[in-house]
Formats: sequence, C-alpha cells, structure tokens
Amino acid sequence: MNPKDLSRLTGLAEMMLDHRLAQLRLASEAKARSEAALAGLSRSAPTSPGDLVGASAALAGVAYERWADSRRAEINLVLARQTRHWLDVRDGALEAFGKAEALQRLREKLAR
Repeated sequence: MNPKDLSRLTGLAEMMLDHRLAQLRLASEAKARSEAALAGLSRSAPTSPGDLVGASAALAGVAYERWADSRRAEINLVLARQTRHWLDVRDGALEAFGKAEALQRLREKLAR
C-alpha cells in the first residue's frame, strides 16, 4: 500500500471515529436525561397544598405515589433500551478507535 492510500484510509478511519464518538455522546446524554428523570421521581412526594388536610392529603399522596411508580416503570424500560444502545455504540467507538490507532501507527512506521 502506498503512503497516499494509507493517508486517505487513515483520514477515513479518523472520520469514522469522530462519527462514532458523536453517537456515543448523544447516547450518553439521552441516558443521563432518563437517569435524572428517574432520580427526580425517587424523591419524596411533593408537599400537599395547604387546603388539603387529613384524608384528602393522604389520598393525594397515595395517588401521587401510584403515578410515580407507573412513571418509574416507564422510565426504567426506556433506560434499559438506552443502556443497551449505549453499550452497542460504545463498542463501535472502541472498534473505530482501534482501527484509527492501528492505521496511524502503520503510517508512522512506514514514514521512518
């Protein structure tokens, strides 16, 4: 392989690495948003309004907890899919990094 072809191939590998790293960043951000939403639901129920007392306040608290449990289940499903996607994208980025690094080292070796 001549140096010009190797240089072009290295450039393509670096572009692929940049693309895969951008995908990884987006997947990480989406996963972090879901984790933050889940953490927000893990806090205690909001304080009841002043006009609710006794049984009304208790019923409002129970209704909120039921809603929060349902929402947690939804977010956990989304988070599981996002985690699987993040793992796949991470593996792709690792592979792209390895290829770019190997081609760069080959270029350096041939330049000597």
